[in-house]
Amino acid sequence: MATFVLVHGGGHGGWCYQPVARLLARQGHDVYAPTLTGLGERSHLLRPDIDLDFHINDVVQLLHYEDLRDVILVGHSYGGMVITGVADRAPDRVGHRVYLDAAYPNDGDALAEIAPMVGEARRQSRIVDGIELFLFPDSEHHFYGVQDPAVQAWMAPRLTPHPWACFEQKLVFRNEAVMRAIPESHIICSITKPGRDMEAMHARSDGRVWDVDTGHDLMLSEPDWVADKLEKVAASMG
Repeated sequence: MATFVLVHGGGHGGWCYQPVARLLARQGHDVYAPTLTGLGERSHLLRPDIDLDFHINDVVQLLHYEDLRDVILVGHSYGGMVITGVADRAPDRVGHRVYLDAAYPNDGDALAEIAPMVGEARRQSRIVDGIELFLFPDSEHHFYGVQDPAVQAWMAPRLTPHPWACFEQKLVFRNEAVMRAIPESHIICSITKPGRDMEAMHARSDGRVWDVDTGHDLMLSEPDWVADKLEKVAASMG
């Protein structure tokens, strides 16, 4: 059985993986879905120095203190920046990288630079206690493509604003060659395919690329489908 570490995207928390985590756990896998500092149930820990490196360290520390190795590291959206940084900082603990409709950064990239819609969302940012926050729950991005009213109602009180610094900070690699050697897979929404280099994605992942016609929060709109693809990733590791 595999060990999964599921990293959420902007404005979310570990809560967003509950449906997928339950499905994976039923198959006997160990599943961790940490919430990054300042978000979700850790929103009371919001502080001015939270940035991308801070969130990378959140997950690196989890791997260390839980003594996790050969993990399947899954990142959704902004979480793609985080898991890439984690695999770069702690490559000896990561066995596979999975990008779940996620950012795929190169050395020196900031999410604000490689995702134009992030800059558009910043127009709705606000300064709260000296911290620039955006992705507020009352913004136009509220439900991230989730259409089911019951799921929307469950999401609404759990979404939290996100520190802008996380999206503005550049990811600087320390062990790029080792990190890139860790196998990767891609699970994406069909609507984001036009903005991706699909040929390169297939080449990097030995063809482990799956897409589904759903909204950006595919772990909530299509949890069974996502869990099935993560099972396939686990099977590919032997």
